[in-house]
Amino acid sequence: MTVDAWVFGGQPALGSVEGSTVTLVEGTSFAISAANGDIDPGGPQGLFYRDTRYLSGWRLRIDDQPVQFLAVVPSDPFAARYLGRFPPREGQADSTLFVIRQRLVGDGMQEDLVLRNLGGEATACLVTMEVGADFAQLFEVKQGLAHPRGETEVVVTESALVITHTYRESSRRITVALPPSATAERGLITLEAVVPPRAEWRTCFEVNLEMNGEPVEPRYRCGEPVDRSTPATSLRSWEETTPKVKTDNEDVNRTLDRSILDLGVLRIFDPDEPGLAVLAAGAPWFMTLFGRDSLITSWMTLGVDPTIAVGTLSTLARYQGERDDPRTEEEPGRILHEMRSGMTGVAGRGEESVYYGSIDATPLFVMLLGELDNWGVDPGVIDRLLPHADRALEWIEKCGDRDGDGFVEYQRATNRGLMNQGWKDSFDGVNYANGRIAEAPVALCEVQGYVYAAYLARASIARSRGDDETATRFTERARRLRRAFNERFWLADRGYLAIGLDAEKRPIDSLTSNMGHCLWTGIVEESHAASIAAHLLSAEMFTGWGVRTLASSMGAYNPVSYHNGSVWPHDSAIAAAGLMRYGFVAEAQAVARGLFDVATAFDGRLPELLCGFAREEFAVPVGYPTSCSPQAWAAATPLSLLRTLLRLDPAVTDETVWLAPQLPASFGGVRIERVPVGASRIAIETNGTEATVRGLGGGLRLIAAPRPLDAG
Repeated sequence: MTVDAWVFGGQPALGSVEGSTVTLVEGTSFAISAANGDIDPGGPQGLFYRDTRYLSGWRLRIDDQPVQFLAVVPSDPFAARYLGRFPPREGQADSTLFVIRQRLVGDGMQEDLVLRNLGGEATACLVTMEVGADFAQLFEVKQGLAHPRGETEVVVTESALVITHTYRESSRRITVALPPSATAERGLITLEAVVPPRAEWRTCFEVNLEMNGEPVEPRYRCGEPVDRSTPATSLRSWEETTPKVKTDNEDVNRTLDRSILDLGVLRIFDPDEPGLAVLAAGAPWFMTLFGRDSLITSWMTLGVDPTIAVGTLSTLARYQGERDDPRTEEEPGRILHEMRSGMTGVAGRGEESVYYGSIDATPLFVMLLGELDNWGVDPGVIDRLLPHADRALEWIEKCGDRDGDGFVEYQRATNRGLMNQGWKDSFDGVNYANGRIAEAPVALCEVQGYVYAAYLARASIARSRGDDETATRFTERARRLRRAFNERFWLADRGYLAIGLDAEKRPIDSLTSNMGHCLWTGIVEESHAASIAAHLLSAEMFTGWGVRTLASSMGAYNPVSYHNGSVWPHDSAIAAAGLMRYGFVAEAQAVARGLFDVATAFDGRLPELLCGFAREEFAVPVGYPTSCSPQAWAAATPLSLLRTLLRLDPAVTDETVWLAPQLPASFGGVRIERVPVGASRIAIETNGTEATVRGLGGGLRLIAAPRPLDAG
C-alpha cells in the first residue's frame, strides 16, 4: 500500500507517544521508546533520522527477562536515563540487580548500560540486546502502515552488527558497534556479565547511520564526555545568549524558560551553511521544515533570536518554486508547505521531497521579511531576500488569485494534495455553520489578511530604501484589498467574518478563530473590530483556556476534534495579538492568562493543541491525545504573548521603538535582558503598565505608546 505523504491521514494509528512512552529529540533525529527504554517492534516506536526509521527494535534482556521499569530521569531533550531492575527470581521478594540505561540521541544513538549489584554476593547474568531495523518511512510508521520493501542484508563482523537496506536507488545502513567481549548473530548482541557485590558492571552501545553510502557523523561516541558534545554545547550557548526573562510569578518564569529551551531543541542546522538554523515544526512526527509553521514561529520569536527568521527565509528562498508541477503543486514563486527526506519518487528532487500545497506560506514569507526589516536586521540580508519576496508577490497575483477577483484561493492540483491548504488543513477543517464541508476553490479570510500585510510589508521595505513608486503601488493594492475584503467577508447580520468564500463566492458562514488572524494583520475595519472581539471572548468561543477553533454553536463542533472546536495555543496567541492591536486590552489579557494557566497545568510546556472543553466544566485543561511535544509554535506562544502584553513594536527603519506594557497584575514585576533590537541588546523592566529601557542605541527613540493601527 502506498502512503501519500501530503494527505492528512489523521493521528498515529498505533497509539500516543505520551504517557507510557518517552521521546528524545535532537535536530532531525528522534527516538520513541517504552518507558523502560525498549523500542518494541510493531508500533510507532523507533530511532528516526531524516524521516526514516532506522531502529525498529531495541530490546534489552537479562537472562531472557525484560527489565522492570522503575523511573525515567530526563537530563536534556536529547538524553535520558531509564531506571529499572532485574525481576526477582522465583521465591524471592526483591531483586538485587539495579539497571541504568543512559541514552543519547542525535544523528545516531549511544546507550550506556550499567548493572549495579546491590547485594553482598556476585551476580552472573547473560545480557542480550535484540536489534531490529525496518527502514520504514516516517509517514508509514505514523499511520500504522509500515511494511517491508526493498532488500535488507545483515552482516556480522568482529566489531559490528551491520544492517543494510536498499530500495530503488536509495540505501540506508545502520552499524551497531559491538562492545568488548560481545558476540553477535542476526538481530542479537550477547554479553556475559559478572557484577561483583556492591559494585557495577558497564558497557556501551554505539549506533551509527549511513545514507546512500555517506556516513552520518555521530553526535556522541562511547567514552567521550557528553557535556562536550555538539548538542550539549549548542543548547548551552543558546540558553546563554537568548533573552533572560524574570517575573515575580514563578509559574510564568517556568513557562518562559521551558519555551526558550524547547525552541533551542527544535533548531535544525543546515549542513552546508552551519550558521543558518530553522525551527522544525514539532516532535516527534514533524522534525522538518514547514513553510507556514516555521514562518509564524520565526515571527513569534523575533524578540528572542532574529537569526531564526533569517535562516527560515533563506532556506525557503532556496527551495522557492521554479516550475509548474501538479504532483507537488510547485509553481513559480510559491513557498513550500513541507520538506521531507528520503521520499524518492515524489518530487523529482532526489532525496529531498518538497510539497508546495500551502496557500498561506507565500504571503507569510513576505510578511516576515518586512517584520525582520522592522527589527533592524542587517540591510544586506533584506536586499538578498527581496527578489524572492517579489517573486512571491508575483505568485500571489498570478497563481494565488485563481480567478482574478482580487482574493487568493486554493484548490489542490491532484487527489494527492491537501484538500485544505490553510492552517486548518484537515479534510473537514473548513465548513459552514450547519456543518457541511466547503468545496474548493476556497478563499480563506486569514489568507487575505496575510496578503494585505504582505503588501504593506513590501511597501515599508521600499519606503525605507527611498523607492516611493513601489511603496505607493503596494500601499494602494493593500487599500483595495482591505476595502473589498470588508465588503465580501463581513456577515453584517451575525457580526463576524466568514471563514472564507466558497467555489461560488458565497460566504462560508461558520464562526471560527480565523478572524483573530485578520485582527492581527490589520485588515479588519475598525467599525467591525468590537463585534469580532466580543465573539472571540464569548462563551461559544472562549473556553477560559483559549479560543476555540470553531464555536460551540456550529454544526461541526467537536471539542475533541483536530480543528473543529479544539484550542490551539498559537492560534489563540495570534488572536490575542490582534485584540491588542485594535485596543482590546482586557480581552487580550484574558486570552494570555488562560494560555499561561494551560502551560502551568502541563508543567510549563504548552501542548500543540488541547480539547475545547470549557473551564467551567473541567477545572483542568484536557489534553488532545496526540499533540506534538515540544511543538514549535506552541513553544513560541508564551514569548509571543509576552511581546503582545508589552506592546513592543520596533520600527528600526523609522528609528522608533513602540513600548506600552499592559501586563496582568499576576505577573508582578518583569525584567528582560538581552532583547535584540537592531544592533542593540536592550533591557526592559516593567511593573505592568510603565517601563524603563536600557541599552537602546543606534539613534533609536522610545515612544511610550502602542503603535498606531495604521502604522503598517
